[in-house]
Parts: sequence; C-alpha cells; structure tokens
Amino acid sequence: MDGSPGFPEKTMTTSQPDHPILVHDRAQTAALLDFAALVEALALAAAQLEAGAIRSPERLVVPLGAGAVMLSMPATADDIGIHKLVNVHPGNARCGLPTIHGAVTVCDAATGRIVYVLDGPEVTGRRTAAVTLLAMRRLLPDAPRHVLLIGTGTQARYHVQALQALHPQAQVWVQGRTRDAALRFCEEHAQVRPLDASAPVMDAVVTLTTSTKPVYDEAPRVGRLVVGVGAFKPEMAELGATLLRGSDLYADDPAGARHEAGDLLRAGVDWSQVKSLGALLRGPVDHARPAVFKSVGTAAWDLAAARVALRTLASR
Repeated sequence: MDGSPGFPEKTMTTSQPDHPILVHDRAQTAALLDFAALVEALALAAAQLEAGAIRSPERLVVPLGAGAVMLSMPATADDIGIHKLVNVHPGNARCGLPTIHGAVTVCDAATGRIVYVLDGPEVTGRRTAAVTLLAMRRLLPDAPRHVLLIGTGTQARYHVQALQALHPQAQVWVQGRTRDAALRFCEEHAQVRPLDASAPVMDAVVTLTTSTKPVYDEAPRVGRLVVGVGAFKPEMAELGATLLRGSDLYADDPAGARHEAGDLLRAGVDWSQVKSLGALLRGPVDHARPAVFKSVGTAAWDLAAARVALRTLASR
C-alpha cells in the first residue's frame, strides 16, 4: 500500500479474536459507496494493479445448476484482500428471482480475518459506473453535457445514479431496445430523456446491453467518447468495427478483454494498441483523436470499492 490519504495501511487488525463479521445488505452497501470516493479509489487501484501492488487473477468459472455458473474473483493488496463470489442463473427470471446473486467478502491482509461482507451486485453496479466516470474524466476535454445510454437494464440505472451524482449538469438520454422500453426507463428516472430526432450531439455514448451484434457503429467522432460496458463474453458485441478501427482504444483490463471483450475480438483489433486504465491515467491523452473505452471488470475494482466501504465505516 502506498499510504495514499483515506486508505490506512494496517488499520484492520483487532485484538478481539471473536470480532463479529459485519454483513451488509444491498441498501447498506450502497450507503457505503459514494460515487466520488469510488472514482478516486479506482484511480489508485488502477495504478497499483499496473504496478503489481494489487494481485487480481483471471476469474474462475464453474458450472452451477442447469445453464448457470458460479464466478470466483479474488484480489489482494498489502492492506486488504477480497473475494467476490457471484452466481448467475439466467433461468431465474421465469420464477421472478434476480438473475445474479453474490457477495464480496473482505479480509484483513495482516491476519486473514474476515471483517465484513458486502452485497455483490451492488458493489459491481456502482464500481462499474464509477469506472465509466473515471474514463470520462480522463478522455473528455470537458465535463460531459449530453450523455447517451444505450440499454435500459440494471447497469443503465447505476450509470444514471453516477452521472447525476457527479455531473448533475449533464443531460442523460436513453435508447432502449424499443421506444416503450426507453419511455418506461425515463418514467422511473427523473431528468432522463428518450433519444429522438431533437437530441443534440452527444459528448459520450455508453453501451449497456447484452447484445450479440453491434448496437453502436457510427464513424468515430473527435470529442465524443464511446464506452462499452455490456458485452462481457466473446459471443457478445455492442461496438462495431467501423468505430473501433478508427479510434484510440483503451480497456480497464486488457488481459481480461482479450478473453471477454467480444466487440474487440470480433473486430480483430491490434491488442498492442489497446492501453490499460492505468496507462490512460498516466497520460498523455490526445483529445484530437476519437476514443473508445472498453470495460470488462476485474476484482481489483471490487477491492477498491471495499476500501471505500472500510473508510466510510471507520468514519462512523
């Protein structure tokens, strides 16, 4: 740990061997994860991941039930370790249950003692949106004014929350699979508008679908950032080759993207030209070039979120 402000180096150890494990439900987890603090924690984690100070191996995927999988994602640093365990059951929708269940277990690196547990889907949703905002901060020359979200699912909801928290001046637009889907999303989220012919030029476009074919493939545009979030399997693809082949390319975790980013795989990108989030934050950035940022996720980002939760708990 580099001793950056807000993240204690060795403060989790306790002399109480039977210290209770604190378990936080979804609402409690959300209250611990301020978006502004998440963005700063992610910037630190990206630098540490690049330097090897955070260890985050490729996730393990194990079958669990008919058509379902269990995902195991650990990450460790000098201060804490985390293990995110996520179960994905696509068939749950038929019986009115959430598709994803999960938890993030946080432990003290010095003793291995499990300290607390966070709601896995809430951590994932909030830190993923925060990664997008970190990319916007670096790749847009100015604060966003008009942002288009393509998709009306869970990740779109978290991105609205993050944008309204950190960029309340920005107008958020949404494009759904159908017009009705976009209208329903706007009814649920104040100050979000459905995309129509009257919409202005967008500063940023964020794709948040599980599509198997591109939902956005416009020619690259200087001053517009495109962020791909939803396609997280090789068979998925939200972004098209026209966009990708004419843009500077970044990925939060290029190693993971080589296995999971179907958009980039299908377009046959030159992986030597795909820069990491850590490299992006080190700079420099040429704002005269169009940019695409691909987000696939890594347990290092969950570790960053756990640090924010720890700091919030310590301040209470």
